Amino acid sequence: MTIAPTHDRPYARSTVKFVRMSASKVRVVLDLIRGDHVVDAIETLALSERKASHDIAKALRSAVANANHNEEIPTEELYVSACYADEGPTLKRFRPRARGRAGRVKKRTCHITVEVARMTDEEIAHRSARLEAKGATSTPRADRARRVARSKKPDDADQVVDDAAAAPSDAGSSRDSHDAIESQPESQEVPGEIPEPEHGDATAAEAADESEATSATADSDDDGEVNAVDESPFGDGSHALIDGDPAVMPEGFEIKGNASSKLYHVPGSTFYKRTKAEVWFANEEAAEAAGFQKPASQREADE
Repeated sequence: MTIAPTHDRPYARSTVKFVRMSASKVRVVLDLIRGDHVVDAIETLALSERKASHDIAKALRSAVANANHNEEIPTEELYVSACYADEGPTLKRFRPRARGRAGRVKKRTCHITVEVARMTDEEIAHRSARLEAKGATSTPRADRARRVARSKKPDDADQVVDDAAAAPSDAGSSRDSHDAIESQPESQEVPGEIPEPEHGDATAAEAADESEATSATADSDDDGEVNAVDESPFGDGSHALIDGDPAVMPEGFEIKGNASSKLYHVPGSTFYKRTKAEVWFANEEAAEAAGFQKPASQREADE
């Protein structure tokens, strides 16, 4: 196990060189993770919107891998002991200016160095105790739910935290809960699932619709069913098509009715000529008694 003279504990280092970015921009991000646990540092870099976060995260992961492989230090015992950015070579470029002159452009580079070291036994014990105090709510999913709960109203915060604590912490517990649901008997109701009505049972709304449709039509030819062949398929004041021709108007029945849309059109209205009649009515009262109504535009005009 290699220990540097200036360090009193095992450590590992990683350097990313010639990053096309000024050192001052990188140092702003490095200040956010210095001294943090490596897991917390990686999360901070993932949420950072600065471009330097990508290169710093690369260096941090490389340093953690060096500590795991070369020093045999678990990731749970590592923290960011040092991180800094040194200036690299500056590339000189020129930009054309007025009167044949040239403006100098300096493209800065830097070298990013990240060091991770093992925490002391007291620090490891303190972190372990803090995680154990959280219990099952210390999973990433629960931590995210807890952060969301803080941003919500106080009434909703407790419910979000309780849901996170009740959620399975690993894949094994999820598999156990799935097996438990499958082992339930078929007759047992699953919470949140609406039971389907049994066949043969009609709801009150369906019964009302059926009774209304029956009262609005009439079996004029006594063939046992109400259909378009009936002379008055929608009761008194209605008349069926003559020989199935919508262009032939029965005498005394001038109002056109559309059985599919339940709309009727009076002579002289906007859609009267372009509408193919499926049933004829003698007056508006007969059409409305059969459940038909005027188009919405005409109803608004009458109002």
